[in-house]
Amino acid sequence: MDNSLKTIARIGYVAKGIVYGLTGILTSLAAFNMGGEKTDQLKVLAFLEEQTFGNILLALLGAGLLCYSFWRFIQSISDPENIGDDKKAKVQRIAYFISGCIYFVLGLLAFCRVFAVGGPGSGSGSGNSVQQSSWISTDVGLILVGFVGLCFIGTGIYQFVRLFKLDFVKKFQLKSIHDEKRRKTILNSAYMGMSARGIIFLIIGYFAMQAAFTADPSEIKTTMEAFSFLEDSSYGAWVLGVVAAGLVAYAIFMFMMAKYRKFKG
Repeated sequence: MDNSLKTIARIGYVAKGIVYGLTGILTSLAAFNMGGEKTDQLKVLAFLEEQTFGNILLALLGAGLLCYSFWRFIQSISDPENIGDDKKAKVQRIAYFISGCIYFVLGLLAFCRVFAVGGPGSGSGSGNSVQQSSWISTDVGLILVGFVGLCFIGTGIYQFVRLFKLDFVKKFQLKSIHDEKRRKTILNSAYMGMSARGIIFLIIGYFAMQAAFTADPSEIKTTMEAFSFLEDSSYGAWVLGVVAAGLVAYAIFMFMMAKYRKFKG
C-alpha cells in the first residue's frame, strides 16, 4: 500500500480520536458537576471554535476528519487491504462507506464554522424543524427511522462481537510490539472504548426503533440525549462517568491505531 495513503489514514485516526476524546472528557466532567457538558460531535466543533486560535484548531480537525473519510472511502471502493467481495466483506465495505460519509460531513461542518458558513442564524430553523418532524412522521419516514435504528443496534452489537473475537488485534500484530505496557494499553483501551460505543449505539438504536413502532418521532435520541438517559438511570452520574471514560479510552485506542496499526497490501 502506498505510504501516502497510510499517512492519510493515520492522520484520520488521530482526528477521530480527538473528537471522541473531547466528547468523553467534557461529558465526564459534566457527570460529576466539574464543568463541561454532555457533548456530541457537533458540540465538540462548537467547543473548539470557542478556544484561543479556535479557527486554526477547527481547520486542522476538519482536515483530519476529511482524511479519515477519504481513507474509509478508499477502503470501501478500492479495497486496498484485500478484504474481498464475499457477503461479510461487502457488509464491511458498506459500513466503511457510511462511516466515510458521516466523517466527510463532520469535516465539512468544521470548515463551515471556520468560514462562518451556515451558522446558527442562517435559514429558518424552526420551520425546517417542523418540516423535518412532519416528514419523519410519514410511513416512509418511520420505516427509514426503524432501519436506521436497526443499523445502530447492529453496530452496537458488532462492537461487542469484535471484542469477543479480538478482530481488532489482527490490525496491530501485537506480537511485533515488544513493549508489554503498550500491548496492554491497546487491549484495555479497546475493551473500554468499544464497550462504551456499543452501549451508546444500542441506546440510540433502541429509541429509534421505539420511535418507528410508536410513530412518535420525539422518541428519537441523539448522542447527548443518550447520555441524559444514562444519567437518569440508577447511579446515573457514575454510569455516565464510566461510559464517558470509555469514550476517552476509545480516543486512546484511535491514537494507538494511528501509531501502531499494520496495513496489508
